[in-house]
Amino acid sequence: MNDTFSLSRFGLLLKKTILERAMQIIGAFAAVLAFTFLLYTLILYALDWGPAQNLAFIWGFIGGGVVLSSVVFSYFTTNAGGASYLTLPASALEKWLCGVLISGPLFCLVFLSFFRLMDYSFVTAYHNGLDRSSPLYRSLYDHVYLYVFEDNNVVVKATVLYTNFVGAMMVGSLYFNRVALVKVALVVCGMLAAIYFLNLGIVSLLFSNVDIAFPYFTVLIKVDSEVGNIELPHYAYDITNNFLQYVLPGVLWITAYVRLREKEI
Repeated sequence: MNDTFSLSRFGLLLKKTILERAMQIIGAFAAVLAFTFLLYTLILYALDWGPAQNLAFIWGFIGGGVVLSSVVFSYFTTNAGGASYLTLPASALEKWLCGVLISGPLFCLVFLSFFRLMDYSFVTAYHNGLDRSSPLYRSLYDHVYLYVFEDNNVVVKATVLYTNFVGAMMVGSLYFNRVALVKVALVVCGMLAAIYFLNLGIVSLLFSNVDIAFPYFTVLIKVDSEVGNIELPHYAYDITNNFLQYVLPGVLWITAYVRLREKEI
């Protein structure tokens, strides 16, 4: 068991990884948080609070996880650094866990803390700027509230996309030697486009006036000026939902571990 996982050895490996690549990791964190703040501000100015909170969370959370996982796992594929890292006296499990911990729980903790602080600052400033003597004060005050993480469908969907896209980036970073972020993004976008058009073609054979046919959940039929949604049967929805939530990300994250073991061999 000690050859597979040692807590003290894992701690030293994690410390080495963070300290050795401090500027890259901190830079990636800073870039993601700055992007989230800028996006929140611009959308709030152009639209409203709801779109600003949702879109800033979605793009910051998913995009940030993808960028950070690319930074962490691409270290395994660089010529000198990768060879040095792969030959360290640590198991493949410890190295994989090290990358997962940084791009997973550590990133989530930093991002969610930052987003809560940022959102709280904006909402508090808005509430304090309202005229308490205005008859519309209560409605304006209640219109804006702190972003809710619990029981929020947007957060749930963003988490599903996060686990899938981060898993894809982990795997891709272990296969592509250079600019893995761009290459994996192109591959994923190509696959999504192919799946979309394949699904659109199949649905068009069954229904006329198909407007949108994104796989699994969204098939919209347009009749005159009205648009209707075709929903999957309950059992089929549960199967696809469980596949996207658990099976696909599990396969991707485990594949990254298997690929890391192959590189060591």
